Formats: sequence, C-alpha cells, structure tokens
Amino acid sequence: MKLIFVSTPAPVRLDQYLLRQFPSLSLGRLNKALRENKIKLNGKKLPLSTRVQAGDEIRLFLPDDQLAASPQADGPAFLQLKYPARVVYEDAFLLLADKPAGLPVSGEQADTLLNRVLLYLFQRGEYRPGQGFAPALCHRLDTGTSGLVVLAKTPAAEALLTGLIRDRKLKKEYLCVTFGRPQPAKAALRGYLVKDAAKGKVTVTSHPGPAARQIETRYDTLAVSGRLALLQVELVTGRTHQIRAHLASIGCPILGDGKYGSNPANRELKFKYQALCAWKLTFPTLAGPELAGVSGRCFQLEKPWYCQQVLNGQLK
Repeated sequence: MKLIFVSTPAPVRLDQYLLRQFPSLSLGRLNKALRENKIKLNGKKLPLSTRVQAGDEIRLFLPDDQLAASPQADGPAFLQLKYPARVVYEDAFLLLADKPAGLPVSGEQADTLLNRVLLYLFQRGEYRPGQGFAPALCHRLDTGTSGLVVLAKTPAAEALLTGLIRDRKLKKEYLCVTFGRPQPAKAALRGYLVKDAAKGKVTVTSHPGPAARQIETRYDTLAVSGRLALLQVELVTGRTHQIRAHLASIGCPILGDGKYGSNPANRELKFKYQALCAWKLTFPTLAGPELAGVSGRCFQLEKPWYCQQVLNGQLK
C-alpha cells in the first residue's frame, strides 16, 4: 500500500494527479484499480474525476512494480501513433471528436481516442505533456460504438460540460440497426438498469431495486429491411450499455452486438462491431464565454454506411 499526501497549488482531478505522480500508470489501469477498490481518497472510494487539493490523503493498494517510475523511452504513448483524432469542432475551451468503431476512448493501449486527441493538439502546438491542463473526456462511448465525443480543454469547461451531461441538458441522438423490428415503431422505453461490474454487463428490469437505476430510451423507426430496422434513438438517461441493453430487452438487439445481441446474425451479416453511432449532439442555449461557441448549436456526423444499406434494402 502506498500512502500519498496531496501537494498541489490548485485543485486537480484525482486521475491527473496520480498520472503525474506515477508516469508508469495508465488511465485504464487506474479505472481498473478503482473498480477493484484499490484507490481510496480520504478513506473513501470516489470517482477519478473528483478534484483533490493540498492535504488530501490518497491510499493506493497497488504493487510497487506498477507504481515504479518507468517512462517510455520513446516518450508519451500518443507520440507513437500514426493518426491524430478527426476533430469535428474545436475552440479554446472544448472539442468534438469523431470516434471510429473499435477504438477505445481511453485505456492501457496506446491507440485510444484520448491519445489521438493529444496527438492532434500536440501537432498544432496546443498541448505539451506535463504543461497545463490535459484535455479531459466529458463522457464515454463503448469501444464498438462510433460517433461524437466531447472533450474539455480547460477545467472550467470540463465542469460546465459534465454538468450539462449530468443534468440531461445535452441532447444525444444515435442511429442504429436492430436485428428485429420494434413494436410499436416509435416509443419511449422506461425501466431500471442493474449493473454487474464483475461480468461487465447490465440487465434491464421493469422493477426498481437497491442497485437499479432508472433509465429512459426513446426510439423512432426510420426504415425496415427484411429482419432489420434502422432506428433514430434519443438517449435521455446515459447509463452503461443503456441503448444496447434496452433494445435487446424488447427483442431487438443491435446488429453486431456480441454481448446483448445475436452472434449467429452478426456472423452471417459480417458485423464485427455494433451498428450504433452517436450521430448528433444538440447543445442548449448557454450563458458565459466558455461554451459560447456551441451555445444553441447542433452537430451531426454523416450517416454510417450501414444506414444507406438498410434504406435501399441491400442489408436485410
């Protein structure tokens, strides 16, 4: 066990503080340690986004070899990447990145969306390791899901953006293809989601319970083709695997989803990743300079290739 007394001139996120103290750690390893109750801040298990300040006490229940300072000889991991992130929008306070399916947003491997964003900003001279605020993810997408991800470039923007998401003021819309046609064609699904962290899976139930969190998912069928349906989905609450599990619970799993879907159908139609895209983000009207660039604006990607194949009946 490692005992650390925080020493910092200004409050900083717990994960950023630990990454600075222990260069050999990665964000993925920190997330895993937190899930396993191996990180305690002032005696409590708290999110890695919690801000620490001078005098706080951190206890790390990790082996010394994981904490040993052993920076990579070739420099930061993001400098090993070939491609920077595809940035859809950027200003001084935030950016919107387009994450391809199959790319994790963060983790132990070098090629992640976060590292691609760091490379993008490094190449533009906007970021240097260990200097200033490191861009932070404001929300996440599953590895197999493509689409828009919001990242903050300043602490103030991070606080505002995470607040928007927490208060459900940022409207998030998805496109997906389901194996099965939902009935009715348009509906608002409500229920409760129970997370099994050990299995990395969630269950949707109609009844509240001690570990159940209320969820709401709205969908509208845009087209049908044989066994498949193309849906536009609004994520009202943003829980782990919510869209995937909620649609699977009504007998319409997302095509390509190996965890909640039909693996025989996935193999037959040759889908390696789920046909799910975080397609559109709509910001509310906002006051203040930090989010003025996105206030009242809507950002959307081109529709994924599989949408047109459902529309023209090629995929069915």
